[in-house]
Amino acid sequence: MDPVQRVSSREVYRNNWMTVREDGVRRLDGSEGIYAVVDKPTCAIVIPFDGARFHLVEQFRYPLGLRRWEFPMGTAPDLADVPPPELAARELREETGLIAGSMTDLGTTDVAPGIASQRGRVFLATDLTQGDTQREVEEQDMRTAWFERDEFEKMIASGDITDAQTLAAYTLLLMRERR
Repeated sequence: MDPVQRVSSREVYRNNWMTVREDGVRRLDGSEGIYAVVDKPTCAIVIPFDGARFHLVEQFRYPLGLRRWEFPMGTAPDLADVPPPELAARELREETGLIAGSMTDLGTTDVAPGIASQRGRVFLATDLTQGDTQREVEEQDMRTAWFERDEFEKMIASGDITDAQTLAAYTLLLMRERR
């Protein structure tokens, strides 16, 4: 038995990218409470790598009020549940214009398991060719650049890269390289 049981649920907000629900819950000891949950479909996080450099995107992250460098990533609009490899290829093409000859599944991340149901699938994109971007309106300020691995790691150490999904994806890549 799960330690927390849902006894009721109500949707409190919805848009094309997410829903927020408030669940009434009962804990193991019988006490009751509420839990707010952000529901979003699986996202794809893509590590474009040419053997020496990573291709990153930089965009303004409104909730933080900051521009952030990160790996290309995203979900499908309208809460669509798109197969992760297809979503990864689409996000890579949309945000960077890159097309991967090879896409390797590196694993799964939990985006923010204390508040959200969303999971992420991480893909290593290699054998890259350049095409045109197909950015969504929210991505019109996006910039892209290639970074050597040592520069990428310095950006992590200096706090220029703080995105949790980018950091988790890089960890999965490092673990794969060690095998």
